[in-house]
Amino acid sequence: MPKPKIDLTRPSSARVWNYILGGRDNFEIDRMVGDQVRESFPAIVEVAREQRRFLVRAVSYLVGAGIRQFLDIGTGLPTANNTHEVAQRLAPTSRVVYVDNDPLVLAHARALLDSTPEGVTDYVDSDVEDPGRILREAQRTLDLQKPVGLTMLGILGNVADHAEARSIVGRLLDAMPSGSYLAVSDGTNTSSEIVEGQRIANRSGHPYHLRTPQEIIGFFDGLELVEPGVTSIPHWRPDVSPLPPALDGYCGVGRKP
Repeated sequence: MPKPKIDLTRPSSARVWNYILGGRDNFEIDRMVGDQVRESFPAIVEVAREQRRFLVRAVSYLVGAGIRQFLDIGTGLPTANNTHEVAQRLAPTSRVVYVDNDPLVLAHARALLDSTPEGVTDYVDSDVEDPGRILREAQRTLDLQKPVGLTMLGILGNVADHAEARSIVGRLLDAMPSGSYLAVSDGTNTSSEIVEGQRIANRSGHPYHLRTPQEIIGFFDGLELVEPGVTSIPHWRPDVSPLPPALDGYCGVGRKP
């Protein structure tokens, strides 16, 4: 595996998120940005935690729907309940491909490749804005003639232009057969606090682009939405009662007809 080149002068999306989640795989620049964002938008911590919980619920749903192949774009740093751990716990033969372009994620990729004997995991070093490369590399592990669970959690906000973000999703889904699924979650501009947090992050060199809830819904055009549709992240098929408070992030799962 190549030796990663890590720029300690620039914040990284994966490392800032790791810090917000309480991890240790981050540097001073990441902690500085994370502290600034958290000061203006304290709920970012709960958004990060709920997005991880959504991953568990979404992947569990997809396994229950018969999906045995997963393409996880915007992997982030390894933590508890990674996609392959959730999928292979329920279906040991599951095949998972992770995609990220952060050098520190690459350095930790071996932890992500710890598959069950019956299953397979692989890692692709690629930017989300290069879907052609992602698909070419993913085919080493996945059979794109069979349904795939495509997960894009917290990654599409890194694409500045919304039309380009939709194009990326469309190109990926176009390469997948009927019966494939898309799971998306991202931050939404639904409070002044998160908008201020975004402004601080952008000023600090960690660009992120909030979407409207309607724009998140638009990623699922042409797909059959799984109930309850596109919702605030903690409201998608929650496994707790009563219903948790809404947060400034929306998510959903859709099936390709």
